[in-house]
Amino acid sequence: MFGLGTPELIVILAIAFLFFGGKKLPEIGSGLGKAIGSFKKGLDDAEEAGVDLKRSLPGVKEVTAVKEKVDKARDITQVLTK
Repeated sequence: MFGLGTPELIVILAIAFLFFGGKKLPEIGSGLGKAIGSFKKGLDDAEEAGVDLKRSLPGVKEVTAVKEKVDKARDITQVLTK
């Protein structure tokens, strides 16, 4: 996790405890957890919208099929040239 080990996390938590106090830390943690959850949900929604958009565009299936055929042909030529 970002190259942070246990000692580094303990130091960060100790500084946060000294800075915010014991009563504020649970509130901050809860708010941070909700923010991360909301961010992940937003990313999932955006990804789903992108997939739906790709499916609704005309010609996407045809282009995908052509790309797969080109990839297969490329693989075959690599096998034959070895």
